[in-house]
Amino acid sequence: MASSKEYVGFILEQLSGLEEVTSRPMMGEYLIYYRGKVVGDICDNRLYLKPVAAAKELLPGASYAPPYPGAKDMLPVEDVDDRELLTRVVEAMYEQLPTPKRKKPKGGS
Repeated sequence: MASSKEYVGFILEQLSGLEEVTSRPMMGEYLIYYRGKVVGDICDNRLYLKPVAAAKELLPGASYAPPYPGAKDMLPVEDVDDRELLTRVVEAMYEQLPTPKRKKPKGGS
């Protein structure tokens, strides 16, 4: 089941206290970015965050689960209604996330 645009909009609204939170569709699901870094996925209308130390610390009861078959385990967020906690977790994760790789120019040297 693909995620709905309404659910993605709800998650982006929950994170609206942070600047530069965006989403990008990916094979019927969505990637969530904060300041250019991927913080998680939305799959089957469920938010999954990358399991970096800050997320594990602020979501101590979270279990690991793959967002889709064959994916690496991530942290499913059970309480997406807690805007303050969600914002705090994503903000704390930023420094621990890898910097995106630069794209190579097309057709070139």
